[in-house]
Parts: sequence; C-alpha cells; structure tokens
Amino acid sequence: MSENPLDHPTADHLDRQVFVDYFEKTRWFGGKGRPFEVTAVHRIGQVPGCVDAGPAVVDHLVELTYGDAEGGTELYQVPISLYADPEQRLDHAFIGWWEEPERGWVHAYDALHDREAMACWLRSFVAAAEGPVAGPTGLTFHRLPGHDLDAEGVASLFTGEQSNSSVAFGEDSIMKLFRKVTPGPNPDVTIHEAMTRAGSTDVAGLYGWMSWTDPAGEEYHLAMLQQFLRTATDGWDLALASVRDLFAEGDLHAHEVGGDFAGESERLGLTLREVHEALRTHFPAERRGPEAARTLAAAMRDRLDAALEVVPELAQHADALRATYDAVAGLDGLEVQRIHGDLHLGQTMRTAKGWKIVDFEGEPAKPLVERLEPDSPWRDVAGMLRSFDYAPRVVEKQSVDLADDDAEAAAQLAYRAEEWAHRNRNHFLTAYAGGEPTDEAKLLLAAYVADKAVYETVYETRNRPGWVSIPLEAVARIGAA
Repeated sequence: MSENPLDHPTADHLDRQVFVDYFEKTRWFGGKGRPFEVTAVHRIGQVPGCVDAGPAVVDHLVELTYGDAEGGTELYQVPISLYADPEQRLDHAFIGWWEEPERGWVHAYDALHDREAMACWLRSFVAAAEGPVAGPTGLTFHRLPGHDLDAEGVASLFTGEQSNSSVAFGEDSIMKLFRKVTPGPNPDVTIHEAMTRAGSTDVAGLYGWMSWTDPAGEEYHLAMLQQFLRTATDGWDLALASVRDLFAEGDLHAHEVGGDFAGESERLGLTLREVHEALRTHFPAERRGPEAARTLAAAMRDRLDAALEVVPELAQHADALRATYDAVAGLDGLEVQRIHGDLHLGQTMRTAKGWKIVDFEGEPAKPLVERLEPDSPWRDVAGMLRSFDYAPRVVEKQSVDLADDDAEAAAQLAYRAEEWAHRNRNHFLTAYAGGEPTDEAKLLLAAYVADKAVYETVYETRNRPGWVSIPLEAVARIGAA
C-alpha cells in the first residue's frame, strides 16, 4: 500500500493524457514550457450544493511530475462539471469525455467556466452560515459571521493571466479557487481571516473558505470567498494611466501633470505600514540573530547562481550583486514577521475609501512551508519599489515601439520614465518608513530590490522575452550604484 495519503480516493478510470492536453492550454498552469506527465488523479469529492436538475460537480487534485533537471511534483486543483450530453456553451472549457463508474459516459468541463456548477459552490457557502458544510470525503465549506451572502448572485469568471481562478457572484462576493495547492494552511485564507476578525479596512473582508482533509488528517485550503470590491481600480492600471498622462505632456514634469500618482503612492505606503503593523499583532514576530542574516544572504546568492544559468547576461553584474548580499550577511540580526510575500501594484486595489491590499498567498513558485515562514517586511517594500520602476518602463517600451526607433524620442521617454519611477518610489518609501529609513533598512532594501530584479530576469526570459530588458536594465543600475 502506498504511503501517499492522496492515494484514496482516486479516479483511476480517467485518462491522464486528457489532463495533460487540458493543462497545456490553460492560463493558470505554472509549468508551461517544462516537460511533465500526469502521474495521478485524485477525486476528492462532490460539491455538496449540487442539485438533481444541475450537473454533478466533482473536485480533483491532479498530480504532475516534471521530467526536466529541476524535476519535482505539483498538485493542481481541477473541479469538473459532468453532463450526460454535450453542452455547447461550454465548448471552450471542454476537458474530455469518459465513462464514469456510476453515471456512464459523461462530458467533462472545467467547472469554473460553468455558471450552473458555480451555483453549487454558492449554495454550499450559503448553507455554511449555520455551521461548516461537509461532504462524505472531507470536502468542507466554512463561513465567518457578519455578512449575509446574496444567494442569487450569478457567477462570472474573471479572465486574464492569473495563477488561480476567480469567480464573482453578482456584485456581492468573489471566490478565488487555488489552482496549485499544497497541504497546510494557505496564508491567503489565514491572513484574511485574522484581519477580517480584527476589523481591518486595509484588506477585502473574508466571508468563507473551502477546505479538504485527506485520509491522513492533513488539511488543504482549496478556495476562499471574500468581499467583491466592485468599484475598485487595480493599482497597476492606475499607475499605467498616470505614466501615459506624463508621456502625453512633453513639456511638463511629473509633479505638474494632472495624473500625477505621487499622492496615491504615499497613501499606499501608509496602507502597507498599517498592514504590516496588524500582521505583527496577529502573527509571530521576532528579531533573529546573525545566522538569520547569513542565511538570507546565502539564499540570495543561490538564486543568483541559478538565474545565471537561465540569463547569462547577468554575469557582468554578478560581482556587484554578490557584494550587496555579502553586506547583508554581516548584519547582526534580522527583524522578521508575517508579510505579504509577493507584493506589487497588481496586488493593490484603490477604492473610494482608500487602498486595499489583496492576494496574501505569497510567491506561488515557493513551497508553502517557505511562504509561511516569517520574513523581513522590507521584502514587501522592495516588491513595490520594483513595481513602481516597472510601470513606466512598460509604457516606455510600448511608446518606443510606436516611435519607429526615433533616438531622440526614445531618450526623452527614458528620462521621463525614470522621473516618474523616482518620484513615486520616494513618496511610497518615505510614507512607509515614516521618514528616512535606517542604515540597516537601506541595506536590506537594496538587497531585496536586487534579489527581486534577478527573479524578474528569469521570469521574463521564460515568459515574456521581449520584456527582459526591463529588469536587466534595473540590475545594471543596481550594479553601477
């Protein structure tokens, strides 16, 4: 008998190649470009809110094993809606057709695209107001008190490049279904739960979550339901609009343009400071000794060494980057706490009542055990500073492409991009730090910014090669400094 606690329940009747073919065409699959095979399909239960007149909605954890040098396995969540007859409205979400042991031949679709299937989720969350709603295989829906869900909300799947899948129910709530899952508590759920119970207005309120407990007693967080910020605007989109306003005004400086973003950057810095203070209150925080600083520096050096294999252009800057990491290794300690872990402008929402920070899942590429570890809050700050640098470079790149290689126009755009980035980085950082950061904070921040830029070079090389010049230029500036 296998020691893998996921071995029961299984779905051995399913053709694993069907899932391989489907994964390769989804937006949320994180292993694109890597050789892999589906090594197991685990059926973890039927959503309890299903009704006789609708589809059967069954959830699966699909195990992938990679065949490259990096190797490893991952679990992806794939909820499926099953119909006896084909549903043309769901052709775009078709996974395959097969014979079910108790249902006969069925047509299978990705349930997140199916409004009838999503209604099963909503009914389950509504019912959980009276207490957790559990199925026979450990699939359970939980609710927090304080909000009455709109039981009639019509499901609408969000589109775009996301590592998870999000579905809005009318204008009342939004469910995020985690695609890549690991055993243990997901920080997006636990942090939102703590902040919601504390009455924080800096995050979207948590309404509930879905979990599964495997036969060995290990709990998995699979989805979360929270406040739908329907009138909010994505921080990244606001920043891009501000940059475009600046670029359209050839004879004005950033502070003179109507779309100046500095005030928003300052308010966002204050919001992050409040969030970090709340996280220090509700989760462990401590000062660790010199070994923690040496461990951090070693991890940064290791990531640089790995990045050099993917992005050889980093080599000319490697010594300068290592010198920054070496300085971190000389610190006498490190303040650590629970942080966001993957913060950038795309993880912020501007509402009529101020900024909210979203998506506390952490860096999806990292194992859950690492994402749960306390870390320096300056990692979050560095992520935001890199995002303030990225926004004008993206618009600059698009604008230069339209300028037909006009060298003078390109130089002017580069100057204005740096002006915007510098202004907004400074306003954000000063607001967050409450003035001038300490020498230790400056050193940590420089190292985290460098580490983030190195990560970006790898990401862009693998996903958007045309953009790799953006982080490479940042690394060059860091090396020169």
